[in-house]
Amino acid sequence: MSITAVIQAFLTFAILMSMPPFLIWAERRLLAGIQDRLGPNRVGPFGILQSLADVIKLLFKEDWVPPFANRLIYLIAPTIIMISVLMALALVPFTETLWIANFNVGLLAFLGLSSLGVYSITLGSWASNNKYALLGGVRAAAQMVSYELAMGLAVVGVVMLAGTFNLREIVLAQNVPFIVYQPVGFVVFLIAGFAEANRIPFDLAEAENELVSGFHTEYASMKFALFFLGEYLGMILISSMTVVLFLGGWRGPWLPPLVWFILKVFALIFLFMWVRGSLPRVRYDQLMSFGWKVLIEVALLNILVTGAIGLWMQ
Repeated sequence: MSITAVIQAFLTFAILMSMPPFLIWAERRLLAGIQDRLGPNRVGPFGILQSLADVIKLLFKEDWVPPFANRLIYLIAPTIIMISVLMALALVPFTETLWIANFNVGLLAFLGLSSLGVYSITLGSWASNNKYALLGGVRAAAQMVSYELAMGLAVVGVVMLAGTFNLREIVLAQNVPFIVYQPVGFVVFLIAGFAEANRIPFDLAEAENELVSGFHTEYASMKFALFFLGEYLGMILISSMTVVLFLGGWRGPWLPPLVWFILKVFALIFLFMWVRGSLPRVRYDQLMSFGWKVLIEVALLNILVTGAIGLWMQ
């Protein structure tokens, strides 16, 4: 690996790690506007330093491990979600020349790495030896299995159109963004992405009105912060992959490619935040029923129609 590639990877990592505090502040301000309240407005101009204050608070909180927990697994679990999300983000081509890892099977690698996050939640909840945490972990495992299948099926149409699993080549194949040809696949992928990122209305693994804090009930200090960072990095990952697969990646007129990519990603992140402020949390039975009885069937039908149209056009 060249020095340029190492520097590029380090800068990308630094930028990605600096984004969650800003997104947390932006989400708080947006939700405050939606709910007609003030939001953070004390620490710094417009409350922009509130996230920094929260980080300092978490750094100085007692790093406590419950005496009834399985100590080794309890400590390892929060790092798994961070590692898996960062490795998946390394696959994202930000422009035609700006990327960290470019695999011929990049799409399959993304699906594999994104599914590893459930191990973090399941192991952390089990190691906490807390009934509320365990229930959250079981919910997360069932939810991930259900919606990971729908997500995988949603991208089959993209692969059929592009003829490759290489993410960079998928973007280059989009003379017209694939959302035009695959609107159903786009919707299924985005809904599954909400479930994968544990975002409202699919955050049943936390569900504070039922499970205290769900899988991270017994976590505090920086171990809790790792779970929190993993959630926001996961939102960035899902938004980035949606842009790459369906919205033409960095491609667009007039503006520089990187600017186009960032604008599209932030538009989807805004959608994540808007949905959180607008929709209620669904019941768990509704979540599972929708995944298995609706989303998977729609994704399979989309594959069938895409294949039939492809054969007819040939």
